[in-house]
Amino acid sequence: MVYRPLRSIGRFVLAACAVSLGSASLSAQTVPSTTAPLGPNPSRVDVFTGFSYYGAHGQVKPAGIAYSSIDVGAIGSGAYYFSKYVGLEGVYANHPDGKNDGMSVISGGPIFRAPMQNFTVFAHGLVGGARLGGPNSEGPVVYHEPYRWGASVAAGGGMDYDLPFLNNRFSLRLFEADYRYIHANFGPSVPVPTGGVLGGRANLSGVELSTGIVTHFGHIIPPPPVTYSCAVSPATAYPGDPLTVTGTALNLNPKKTATYTWSTDGGTISGTSSTANIDTKTAAPGTYTAKGHVSEGTKPGQMADCTASYTVKAFEPPTVSCSANPSTVSPGDSSTITATGVSPQNRPLTYSYSASAGSVAGNASTGTLSTVGAAPGTITVTCNVVDDKGQSASSTTTVTVMAPPPPPAPTTSNLCSINFEREARRPARVDNEAKACLDDISLNLQRSSDAKLALVGNADAKEKTPRGKHAKVADLAAARAVNAKDYLVTEKGIDASRVSVYTGSTDAKTVTTTLIPAGATLDTTGITPVDESAVKVPHKVARKHTK
Repeated sequence: MVYRPLRSIGRFVLAACAVSLGSASLSAQTVPSTTAPLGPNPSRVDVFTGFSYYGAHGQVKPAGIAYSSIDVGAIGSGAYYFSKYVGLEGVYANHPDGKNDGMSVISGGPIFRAPMQNFTVFAHGLVGGARLGGPNSEGPVVYHEPYRWGASVAAGGGMDYDLPFLNNRFSLRLFEADYRYIHANFGPSVPVPTGGVLGGRANLSGVELSTGIVTHFGHIIPPPPVTYSCAVSPATAYPGDPLTVTGTALNLNPKKTATYTWSTDGGTISGTSSTANIDTKTAAPGTYTAKGHVSEGTKPGQMADCTASYTVKAFEPPTVSCSANPSTVSPGDSSTITATGVSPQNRPLTYSYSASAGSVAGNASTGTLSTVGAAPGTITVTCNVVDDKGQSASSTTTVTVMAPPPPPAPTTSNLCSINFEREARRPARVDNEAKACLDDISLNLQRSSDAKLALVGNADAKEKTPRGKHAKVADLAAARAVNAKDYLVTEKGIDASRVSVYTGSTDAKTVTTTLIPAGATLDTTGITPVDESAVKVPHKVARKHTK
């Protein structure tokens, strides 16, 4: 025959095992988080020690002797959690001999908790064994049932408060309240000679109240795994340029020393910390990868790798621009030539110059163009630059050499003036004083063989001509000019085609003379050409006096 209490205990144990196995399976399938937990991170193991009170209710039958509550007791438990909410717990409670009894319990089962910000609420179900003795008999003779092991089940829960020190290592169990049932068999009933009966069965139930301190160990959510990222600076370089690769590790344990290693497939790399240097002198143009490794242990999550790519470019030729100042010069002047060379990889540069005319001096970033001997026009100057790798570039600029300005246009000039005031009877006669003026004029005409001469005769409006009242004053002015020309032609041998005669409008007894160089133009405003064939004047030239 199976007792109903034992049947209930078996069912409770099966349910507890199923819950525990399910929670363990879920815990095994949980993937570790890569980030720190949000909110409370409950402990992995809890150890509770404290004071316990057991309010027993029941009796040994068939003797009918009742148990009483046991006020003094100690309790201890250990719980291992598979997840944030579910675990397995083992409990030991000891209630020494009380007024008429004593009891110790060893039990275990699933425990469930709900962690909150400063509190944790829990519930558990326990099955195990209880060592029960007593109770004392009543009457003139006192006797006590011997201690026997029996079955025990319990269910209940409680609340813990996290103490705010030592990183919440300890909690105060505000209360734990469990309902506990114990079944013990003291054997067959045997009469006692002094009276009463020993043996029988006890079905004991009651409330077990506990309080004390909970100590926490470990955490459910493990620390996030180490992550590692790295970058190369600059990401693009020329052969020989130094590069720096920097690694950034997260979630390292500050209590441990991390180890760093580096490798690369382009050039050489050196470094034992989170920063390494890459030498690209031996690297051909191309794209390469630097690899980093950080480790603070051998367990998964305590090491990580990173990669970063970089590019080594082929050397690029330099570039150059060319300018001239001033860009327009007079023949024989100089211009400053400026060449601005740029090497993409900052290689040393050498400068040189050439010109289509003239000459350029200089081997630095500036030169001087000399236009001595260069014909007017445009001179092309070429600026050349070459780096130490033999790569070159050229650019041109132009300088304009201006043509010399044309000579000033020749202008007429006034020579001496002949005065005819002295002879009233022969007013058109060229006297000796006039000859002196004309002699000087002939010398000018001889020095300038391509020059011409203009003779402008004038007359006073009040003059009276020797020919009578019908003669015109203009005829007198014309005669004076013709007589002066006649002297130059006949006496001085001047070509008649080089001398022109006019009459002017000036109210004076004169002949003005104007030298007209080749290319010059006589201003004929106010003068009138003379028809020499129509002029008949006496006393053209004064005769030389003979002794």
